[in-house]
Amino acid sequence: MRYADGPTAQGGIRVGAAPSRVWELVTDIGLPSRLSPELHRVEWLGGVVAPAVGARFAGFNRHPVAGDWRTVSQIVEFDAERVFGWAVLDADGRFGEPADDLRDRMATWRFELSPQADGTLVRQSVRIGPGRSGVSAWIERMPEREEELVARRLDELRTGIGATLAGIKALAERGPEADRPGG
Repeated sequence: MRYADGPTAQGGIRVGAAPSRVWELVTDIGLPSRLSPELHRVEWLGGVVAPAVGARFAGFNRHPVAGDWRTVSQIVEFDAERVFGWAVLDADGRFGEPADDLRDRMATWRFELSPQADGTLVRQSVRIGPGRSGVSAWIERMPEREEELVARRLDELRTGIGATLAGIKALAERGPEADRPGG
């Protein structure tokens, strides 16, 4: 798989909770920073305090090879209790020219919820590219290893997706009191 192909990683999990409960969790932009091995902190931008199409938030990431960096994400899909998606931009120019245009997104993340008789099926996915990212920077250094580099990054992203989905399941099935510190 080549970077220009828009490679994807995804995962899914059945959660024994209503879609409304799961929706509360997946639209909490701070939750992945509690569950992900890479995302460490998030904050709303521009005075926004709740998710809506067009709203932006900053994500602060850490990777053992790539170091620390900030991204800016813009919500591009918001269909209550069904779909929540955001595009990740390199607004600070960490991996090239600063990118503030959705056409230059580094990645697109998405949660999709499907009601089930016994709860909710939650799917999380990411598509990397087409804009510059840490992966494209590594590919430029080692073009002969592009497929290996993309595969390695997709494996890392699948690991993060798995951790996030497992955390959502645990929190949703324990109930809203689990969201509070010490819960």
